[in-house]
Amino acid sequence: MPAPPQATPQERRRFWLLLLIALVMLGAGIGLRDPWPSDEPRFTLAAAQMVASGDWLFPHRGIELYADKPPMLMWLEAASFELVRNWRIAFMLPSLLAGLGTLLLVYDLGRRLWNRRTGLYAAGALLLAFQFVYQGQRAQIDPLVVFFITAANWGLLHHLLAPPDAAGSRTANWPMYWLGCFCAGLGVITKGVGFLALLMLLPYAWAAWRGWDGVARPDRGAWWRWLLGLAAALAAIALWLVPMLLVAHARADDPAYPAYVRDILFHQTAQRYADAWHHIHPWWYYIPIVLFSWLPLSLTYPGSVPRWRRQLQAGDARILLPLGWVLLVLIFFSASAGKRDVYVLPMLPMVALLTAPFLDDLLRTRWLRASGLLFIALMGSALLLVGGYALLSHSPWVLRFALRHELADGGAGLWWMCVTIGAVQLLLVAALRMRRAVLAVAGGMAALWLGWGCWGVPLLNASSSASGLMTEVRSHLDPGDQIGLVAWKEQNLLMLKYPAVDFGFKVPWHIQFALATRWQAQAPATRWLFVQQPAMGDCVNRTKAIYLGHANQRDWWMFKADAVTVGCTSTNDETPNQPANDPE
Repeated sequence: MPAPPQATPQERRRFWLLLLIALVMLGAGIGLRDPWPSDEPRFTLAAAQMVASGDWLFPHRGIELYADKPPMLMWLEAASFELVRNWRIAFMLPSLLAGLGTLLLVYDLGRRLWNRRTGLYAAGALLLAFQFVYQGQRAQIDPLVVFFITAANWGLLHHLLAPPDAAGSRTANWPMYWLGCFCAGLGVITKGVGFLALLMLLPYAWAAWRGWDGVARPDRGAWWRWLLGLAAALAAIALWLVPMLLVAHARADDPAYPAYVRDILFHQTAQRYADAWHHIHPWWYYIPIVLFSWLPLSLTYPGSVPRWRRQLQAGDARILLPLGWVLLVLIFFSASAGKRDVYVLPMLPMVALLTAPFLDDLLRTRWLRASGLLFIALMGSALLLVGGYALLSHSPWVLRFALRHELADGGAGLWWMCVTIGAVQLLLVAALRMRRAVLAVAGGMAALWLGWGCWGVPLLNASSSASGLMTEVRSHLDPGDQIGLVAWKEQNLLMLKYPAVDFGFKVPWHIQFALATRWQAQAPATRWLFVQQPAMGDCVNRTKAIYLGHANQRDWWMFKADAVTVGCTSTNDETPNQPANDPE
């Protein structure tokens, strides 16, 4: 791709303004909350145990090895903590940086393939998409894998869409190709699916075979350079895989390590895709995702699709390669029975890039501006009505919601947030109207994320993160007391912030309970058990136990040995199953 011309002062100001807005929107709420279930406490707990134990190669969840995901996100969270020494900030830093990095990559692709204005449109369209910011404000693996896949696409497109040289021929940019393949490998050790970036080679091969202008010409004598891309991807994977296998082999006398290798290399990858055991959905599951979760960007589809068709008919490889890649990724995920909305998130940056060249024309059309205003008006009206109804009606469901989430004053603070965001959005629509509809849409989305991150998140943090519950647990512990966890969730161990003993996470609950009561009986005066209610069965005298309350849709108790019925065996043989404990 050719280097763009020097930016004008106005273009620089627009770029830095966009970056500042992105930082504010993606960073809203950082430092104001703790990790929320289901995924965030799991990864942060593993990262915290890495820091505490010094074992960064094998993630742990309590005393068990955690083999459901590669350790990349956990490494980055742990490294962030070593840098800032504050978990409330550290656990969100990888997602924030990944989101900003993805925006920069999309901007750079847009300015190199078309111009700086297109780059700004591409990054701006991506930033406005609901799912992008929603995931960017969460400490899950998905923002990170989106960044690595987008970085791989960035490198591959640099190579495959090579600019003509002085003689008019197109020469490939091999270092960028190898870098792209290396990033795909990093995506693999982040969430397994990083290899999907390499599907970009299929539409390229078709375009080269058909003699399309705008693509680098394959050189038969350079076949070894293509293979070096595979070597680069494997080298990135080897950064984790080789030391992990070597250490696992050295510890083979402990069956947990061979089991970890089998689970993470086979059960959690190929089997998860080919024989999915959870999140079973029909083939058309992703259609409403790309229509509604990608609003307001998806409003541009009616105008973009015919323009894509015309550009393809004209032989524009800049459209063919990313569009072909998007369709291949969609087909790949649709073919598996197991589906989640976040699986297709890596497609979103390329969709924003594909839309950007035509936004100048599309934003002049009355139908698109009206659609954007209608979208913000409907969102604002819904928030205003829900918040107003909750404040004025005193409905039973409002009171139950406030009680479940431990909200003071019936949740008035949360309902006033809804009213405020809705009012701001409606005021933007009324004030800016059709002429400045783009600003109304951008302002409305910014109001949503700023209100939620800086107002809603702190209100819900105590109940959502289990920090309130575990603060209550600590209040009952005297100096020298010990506590054991049974049928626990990751947020319980993470937010306890007190030395604890666990008896396994995936171990069946009745076995955990038996092990825990034997442990407790060894020092009954100082040892407590923290237990999820179903795991107690009929073996605990509730009048001698402390009911801690209902949190994260579960009831929790703690008690000493005098509350346990001697000789009683819990009959609850529930095993924490995969769908409940790892929704990814």
